[in-house]
Amino acid sequence: MNRIPCMEAVVRVLESEGVDTVFGIPGAAILPLYAALQHSSIKHITVRHEEGGTHAADGWARATGNVGVTIGTSGPAGTNMITGLYTAMADSIPMICVTGQAASGKLHQEAFQAVDIVEIAKPVTKWAVQLKEPGQAPWIFREAFRVARSGRPGPVLIDLPIDVQRGTCLYDPELDAPLPVEEPRPLASAIRRAAEMVQQARRPLILAGGGVIIADAAQELRELAEALRVPVQVTLMGKGAFPEDHELFAGMAGIQTQTRWGNAAFLDSDLVLAVGARFGDRHTGDLDVYRRGRTFIHVDIEPTQIGRVFEPDLGVVGHARPVLAELRKHAVPGDREKWVRKIGEYRRTLLRRDDFDEVPIKPPRVFREINEFFGRDTTFVTAIGLYQIWSGQFQTTFLPRRYLVCGQAGPLGWEIPAAMGVKCAHPEREVVVVVGDYSFQFLMEEVAVAAQYRIPFVIVMINNEYLGLIRQAEIPYDMNYAVDLHYGEGGIDHVKAMEAFGCPARRVDLPGDIAGALSWASATAHREGLPVLVEVMVEREANAAMGASLDAIREFEPLPELVTVDWSD
Repeated sequence: MNRIPCMEAVVRVLESEGVDTVFGIPGAAILPLYAALQHSSIKHITVRHEEGGTHAADGWARATGNVGVTIGTSGPAGTNMITGLYTAMADSIPMICVTGQAASGKLHQEAFQAVDIVEIAKPVTKWAVQLKEPGQAPWIFREAFRVARSGRPGPVLIDLPIDVQRGTCLYDPELDAPLPVEEPRPLASAIRRAAEMVQQARRPLILAGGGVIIADAAQELRELAEALRVPVQVTLMGKGAFPEDHELFAGMAGIQTQTRWGNAAFLDSDLVLAVGARFGDRHTGDLDVYRRGRTFIHVDIEPTQIGRVFEPDLGVVGHARPVLAELRKHAVPGDREKWVRKIGEYRRTLLRRDDFDEVPIKPPRVFREINEFFGRDTTFVTAIGLYQIWSGQFQTTFLPRRYLVCGQAGPLGWEIPAAMGVKCAHPEREVVVVVGDYSFQFLMEEVAVAAQYRIPFVIVMINNEYLGLIRQAEIPYDMNYAVDLHYGEGGIDHVKAMEAFGCPARRVDLPGDIAGALSWASATAHREGLPVLVEVMVEREANAAMGASLDAIREFEPLPELVTVDWSD
């Protein structure tokens, strides 16, 4: 067996694990790893901020299903990664963050840029570890990939002291391979009971969460729904798990990212089969309202998720794909045509308007144009704010891994670097970023990275010149405080900012001009190989429909005949 620099062994591990692109910033304390990386097949994208690197690796991981990798040096590089680690942890995204570190013998002496990043990262990782011996290097990284992928996926941090990086180890890539990852299968008895409960229900729903997409189980979900004739709802993280133009699609329930008809369908259901869903508070709202009159079956790969928010009537532990496949074997189609027709009636009668012609532009019109222009295979990337809420309420999605959103942590600035990761993973796909003006400014320096490496995508900015979500949240406090961004009075001109990065941009003020601007942006991004901005100026006082619970939606948007529908034959 050959003795080689231990960082060369690490790079061979990365290659064999399917990593073709990493995102990072070199620094003195991580240079031995970079020395090994330069002779590999792996492409390195030099980002402008370590948080941007984590979000780019996150986007790469969401688009591929593989483990994303980001690299930084010691000290503030690691602390800058914490937001990205939290985001990946919250959304179950497999990712490895690699940090450089001061020499082992200096860590207790407050050496330059020496910080205990392992302890800092532990609350937001599945595993945080410092490499102690060069001989451990390939095996620590092998285990990191296994941990990141297994069970409920998530991030790992590996800290590399500079002296350990300089060491050597015995390693033969011919004698090494990725470690197996267990896909826990459900108990047969639990599957039989779940199938019986669904069969006995009159108005069942399947609720598909992000776990269905992570498990690559969209096909199994569709086959089960069609075999049972059971309508399917999705959570925000589950968008794309089920085609939204399918007869059995039942919308999205929730208090922010939701459809009116999805809330109506949910409130009318009597059983919910939730697969890979966390029951997050933005989805459930008031748990008394959410649970009332419904039986719940909760399927999750992580046993400790079951019962965390509320105790279900049945818990099933297992990987989403075999669970759905096993349920399909027990599927007995019921007489649910009346229920399916009622879902269709809700969809026809409870749609929100999106055909506004007013000036200033109303946000729903923007999403109507987005839906009409971009194809089914387009990958959309969006983050947090009123624009995310409108996106969840109005955007249509048809395929898994085509709607990427930082659902739980919600860091502003996530979209641009995440889109870079997506486009690096799938250069052939059209990638569209839906962003707010304020979020864009958080990590807009990453536009320079996309320009440098010729990573093209379309940015659609919804600009209301406010911190819109906060302004809306301030209404009950009878104030409008510290939310005005004062564009034109010393603020940022986003078109000029893009042009300063060498990227085309256009501002739109009239609804009739949106379609043409999207067409121009798509063609220009493809032709020039650059990110292209379409900034849409929308009305400043635009609000998104949402409430404190599902019941509160009646206050803003009355829903006809919800629980009072006569289901007697």
